[in-house]
Amino acid sequence: MGPVSRRAMIAGLGLGAGALASARVTVRAADPATTLVRAASTPDEALRLLENGNAAFLADKLPTADLGSKRRIELAAGQSPFCAYVSCSDSRVPPEILFGRGLGELFIIRNAGNTVDTVAMGSIEYAVHVLGVPLVVIMGHESCGAVKAAIAVVEQNARFPGAIDNMIEPIIPAVLQSRNQPGDPVENAVKENVRRVVGVLRHESDPIMMAPQTSGKVKVVGAYYELATGRVDFFDRG
Repeated sequence: MGPVSRRAMIAGLGLGAGALASARVTVRAADPATTLVRAASTPDEALRLLENGNAAFLADKLPTADLGSKRRIELAAGQSPFCAYVSCSDSRVPPEILFGRGLGELFIIRNAGNTVDTVAMGSIEYAVHVLGVPLVVIMGHESCGAVKAAIAVVEQNARFPGAIDNMIEPIIPAVLQSRNQPGDPVENAVKENVRRVVGVLRHESDPIMMAPQTSGKVKVVGAYYELATGRVDFFDRG
């Protein structure tokens, strides 16, 4: 059997152009982000919630997050998070805990090295365009293993097995950019990696990301987490 065209496939499913457009509208209209209460509706309010939550975390005074059955049932119908949070996969860096947030509040994208590939970018765009989050945070952290691996590639021509080499490749430009900076080389590279990702989101992304930033409805910020102290430094606020 030869290849099936997209048009033939749609016709075989019984979906003409009108039906397909109608289906899209139905999905958008039914999205629960338009009906659930959001904890913060502006970028500044959202950032303030995170800052206050981290301050409580540092003081060992985090409130008990709402994990009860009533909240679970409410969220079964949909979600309305107030922040899209890109973080490293490191087990020591759990965003909800660092800020004392509960179910349905943070839309989290995690991978080793907190990089943004096509999948991560699509996830961020979904959070902004469909779910309506007002804040996007890119957070690196102290002693990041993925950044250390990228430094080893640059300085020692190191190689890593499997897909690890490909995974850390996007971090290498940040390592090169930060090589002559004073201070700790790992911290410098981590922050430079965050800055580069933030820069792409602010200046080089799709109009569905750029337009809400231009209008002030969405803000993209960069952060750095200190493992030992528990402090999150929102060092790049734009």
